[in-house]
Amino acid sequence: MSETLQPPYYAVIFTSQRTEGDKGYGKMAETMEELASTQPGFLGIESVRDTQLGITVSYWNSLEAIEKWKNHAVHIIAQQRGKEEWYKNYKVRVCKVERAYSFEK
Repeated sequence: MSETLQPPYYAVIFTSQRTEGDKGYGKMAETMEELASTQPGFLGIESVRDTQLGITVSYWNSLEAIEKWKNHAVHIIAQQRGKEEWYKNYKVRVCKVERAYSFEK
């Protein structure tokens, strides 16, 4: 996501440590990003991963939109597989962004 959104909006910060091997994770991650981007209230996503830690931040216009995405049938399947196969651990934080600014050279 290259633009700075105009607050207020919400950020869902998902941090995780993966298990060994792909086991379909890459394809599901692509599917989740594509599906999330079609959901009402979705504003954007940023994601990075190294060998130890993954961080994905998705941006939403409301808490209701976040709740609907959390409870989306396909997303629930991904969540279950994450717990069973893909993650050693993860944390989810939901934050309201009150102020945002950026710098670009």
